[in-house]
Amino acid sequence: MNMTIRRTAITLAGLALFLSAAGVLRAEGLEVVARFEPANPPGNIAVTPDGRLIMSLHPFYVPAHRVVEVLKDGTTKPFPNAVWSGKPGANGVGLNGVLGLRSDGRGIVWMLDTAGEGQSGKLVAWDTRSDRLHRVIYLPPPATLPESFLNDLAVDLVNNAIYIADTAPGKKGALIVVDLTTGLAVRRLQGHVSVVPEDIPMVIDGRTVTLGGEEARISVDSITVDPSNQWVYFGPMSGTSLYRIRTADLLNLSLSDTQLGNRVERYGDKPISDGITADGAGNIYITDITNNAIGVTGADGRYQILYQHPERLSWPDGMAFDAFHRIYVTVNQLHRSAPLNRGKDISKPPFHLVRFPALAPGSVGR
Repeated sequence: MNMTIRRTAITLAGLALFLSAAGVLRAEGLEVVARFEPANPPGNIAVTPDGRLIMSLHPFYVPAHRVVEVLKDGTTKPFPNAVWSGKPGANGVGLNGVLGLRSDGRGIVWMLDTAGEGQSGKLVAWDTRSDRLHRVIYLPPPATLPESFLNDLAVDLVNNAIYIADTAPGKKGALIVVDLTTGLAVRRLQGHVSVVPEDIPMVIDGRTVTLGGEEARISVDSITVDPSNQWVYFGPMSGTSLYRIRTADLLNLSLSDTQLGNRVERYGDKPISDGITADGAGNIYITDITNNAIGVTGADGRYQILYQHPERLSWPDGMAFDAFHRIYVTVNQLHRSAPLNRGKDISKPPFHLVRFPALAPGSVGR
């Protein structure tokens, strides 16, 4: 299903924002691509070069499958198949829980699987063109910790690497760098200011979000790599700053964490956020969860809202470019899920998959 809310071209010179009678900012150009009932709570989204939509299902809602493909009519089917999309069997085939997933330029979908009982986290790569398993890379200690929460990732084929945001609690958050040539995974920047949460409340629709019975303070979550593969952008969910570091520095294992930390740059302002993506003009698109919005931080470091809606953008989560320079965004009301609402699920499906035109060209699958 493809329901147009409103359409118009968007430029940095003039963001077409309108104030509704209810006092909620709306933007033209946002489309509802699909609506999902409780069985398919969206996590993140990946778009293959040929336009297939692959979506993780958020583990906070305990779905039957881990990953699905969104078909043209808005229905879904397990991805890559029912066996792999289910809980791991005795032979290890299957997924424990997936949030982050990305398609690379070859049509390989990389799924970031969390650790299970007696199992380490892993990257599972599926070749969508040949419909077969491409690779599995395990992420054992010391790259991961017992407290690790493998959240999101960025794929860099130029440098043959993957960058992972480990949303471990408190000062244990870190980036994990995976060398795709060797399979080596290395933990970087743990405890650096760029990955730990700020002490700011997460208030959505007038209610303070909690996690584990306490006010939520969530470490590094947002992560992306720019189309030139020169910069990795990242930041804590509970944070007001967007950071970046050169891929060449992040991949340089001769640098200590202190030396590496000195090369991190503050790129600009951001709201409390979940997913991000980047275009080729230095615009970083941000899911603005406390404002039910999608925004952008430009090359000048300033943040501004592009779209805002109380339900259709109720916790926007993952983002991905398609080949037509449109950005897809999953929306999942995550603050209403049991883990973030003191054990009670008060979500109100349908959940949404939306898209909008980017301000400048980007790379498919980003």
